[in-house]
Amino acid sequence: MDEDLRADLLRWIAEDDDTRERLARDGSLFAGYHPEMEAVHRRNAAHLREVLARVGWPGRARVGEDGASAAWRIVQHAIGEPALLRGCLPLLQAAAAEGEADPAEVAKLEDRIRVSEGRPQRYGTQYDWSDDGTAMVPMVGVEAPESLAERRAAVGLPPMVWRQPPPPDQPPPADPAARKAEMEAWARRVGWR
Repeated sequence: MDEDLRADLLRWIAEDDDTRERLARDGSLFAGYHPEMEAVHRRNAAHLREVLARVGWPGRARVGEDGASAAWRIVQHAIGEPALLRGCLPLLQAAAAEGEADPAEVAKLEDRIRVSEGRPQRYGTQYDWSDDGTAMVPMVGVEAPESLAERRAAVGLPPMVWRQPPPPDQPPPADPAARKAEMEAWARRVGWR
């Protein structure tokens, strides 16, 4: 076990969590992609790129369950870096095949990439506000919904919930259509589409 690398990964994701919590408290986190949050995500992505170049994907045997999950969360949150997410997906898939990563985390990363590219999800893990602002619903839609339950079960995800209550700390967008347009423009700007 590489305790130093594990500690680094946990420290980096703790900074992400602390920043998110602080910005959520004053509501500024939810007004677009907050520049401070983006800076943390980009800094953590740079750290992870160095790790990947040095040791490959940091799996469970190298950094423990919590360290491996922290590495996945760093990738999952690096939304402004399409090449990193796309490049990590096959690494994470291989790690999961060897028992070094959680298959549910692979599914969530795949869905994050698909949604960012404007394609339907495979596992239904990515949610956003409903058009009426009353619930969280799957973004972009779900591919082959008739076999969704089997796909989710195969990676250890619970049954699908199509409408979830919103997070208690997150207010609905004042203008859902404007928010969607802003998200689309951002996705194009950073190279997702």
